[in-house]
Amino acid sequence: MKTFLAKKETVRPKWYLIDADGAVLGRLAVKAANIIRGRHKASYTPNVDTGDYVVVINAAKVALTGKKEERNEYMSFSGYVGGESYRSVPAMRGQNPEFIIRHAVKGMLPKNRIAASMLTKLRVFPGAEHGHAAQNPEKITL
Repeated sequence: MKTFLAKKETVRPKWYLIDADGAVLGRLAVKAANIIRGRHKASYTPNVDTGDYVVVINAAKVALTGKKEERNEYMSFSGYVGGESYRSVPAMRGQNPEFIIRHAVKGMLPKNRIAASMLTKLRVFPGAEHGHAAQNPEKITL
């Protein structure tokens, strides 16, 4: 019996919709990362992008467990001396709520060249409206 290896030309991506309202961030990120990588398919091949598209709505309402809401910080560095800046989760939630989910999913993707193209398959929206109704995304419950 031969081993099946997927090719880039044969992959037919689907669209999935995840509602982040009240969902725990880590569990949502694991589910989204596995769909983006294609781990849920029988035709999964590690060196080929066999994943599907994921649309996440209500990103501003994602939940964090424990004291992560107060203790977690997102660091950015400008490249200059003393150019480190930190933002708390509530500040980031008010300013850029999409970043919280995108950052969590990015950390769960592989650290290689394919990961950059995989991350483009993640679409995050702060509210309930999204512009991908034409793709008929399949709703996933967490």
